[in-house]
Amino acid sequence: MQLFVTDPTKNLLPFDGMVHYHGCILNHMECARYLTLLMHSIEWKHDEVIMFGKRIVTARQTAWHGDGNFKYTYSRITRTALPWTPVLLELKKIVEKISGETYNACLLNLYHNGKEGMAWHSDNEAELKKNAAIASLSIGAERKFEFKHKTNQTTVALTLENGSLLVMRDNTQTHWLHRLPPIAKVQEARINLTFRTVN
Repeated sequence: MQLFVTDPTKNLLPFDGMVHYHGCILNHMECARYLTLLMHSIEWKHDEVIMFGKRIVTARQTAWHGDGNFKYTYSRITRTALPWTPVLLELKKIVEKISGETYNACLLNLYHNGKEGMAWHSDNEAELKKNAAIASLSIGAERKFEFKHKTNQTTVALTLENGSLLVMRDNTQTHWLHRLPPIAKVQEARINLTFRTVN
């Protein structure tokens, strides 16, 4: 089912998890400013993943920042956290205030256009605190975002707007997958900041 929900008190998932969509928390001028700052101040690197025994370099670029030199392993690739930048600390403060949570790390993804996406996955790596909130801030192109239940295949979809905040809580990562499907007609870039808590 496709959702267009902006009530942050409403749980988007029908069961086995908790997801709240706060809608736009940044205006268009703020988004344009942050998009430019992030494009030029972050040390973006192409992700390298292991698929079917082969090392593949993704078109998508990523960065990993945090309170300490946290290690984070996903797709059998290990990253070491870089220090927070001023712009990341600024955005972290905004997200923490609105979500009512605290975070000590952030994974950033840069999608240059709609052809780049993210396959079905859960953010349940061993380094992450179990059932801790994960706050996803979207800056740039609007993109469709989907959830799929791991057992009964129920799906939930919504559009992540420019400047919007989505917060996943409780046992969402245990029971649900999520993805950012490619949409070829989207030409603009999107930066996604996922604020997390590392053990």
